[in-house]
Amino acid sequence: MSDSKLSFWKTPSGWAALGLIAAASYFLFFEHGEHVWPYLPYLILLLCPFMHFFMHGSHGHGHHDGEHRKTEEQMTLTEERQQKTTTNIEEKRENDAR
Repeated sequence: MSDSKLSFWKTPSGWAALGLIAAASYFLFFEHGEHVWPYLPYLILLLCPFMHFFMHGSHGHGHHDGEHRKTEEQMTLTEERQQKTTTNIEEKRENDAR
């Protein structure tokens, strides 16, 4: 198994929760639809802040520079590669100038 954490929705508990949500939605909309339909526009508007709050959890806040959890070794390797590239470019310019 990999080191990354498994999403809740992919666990047995998540599947059970999805089943319960599906059953509740069915009975709410098909069996009691006349009670729900007048409030549906308000429910959709209420859904917006909940989606914003719960769906922004995995964006990696605090890592705005694009380097997500790089170790020092990875950063050192990246710096070495950049240095080699810079050195190679300088050598080519010197050879072209001759």
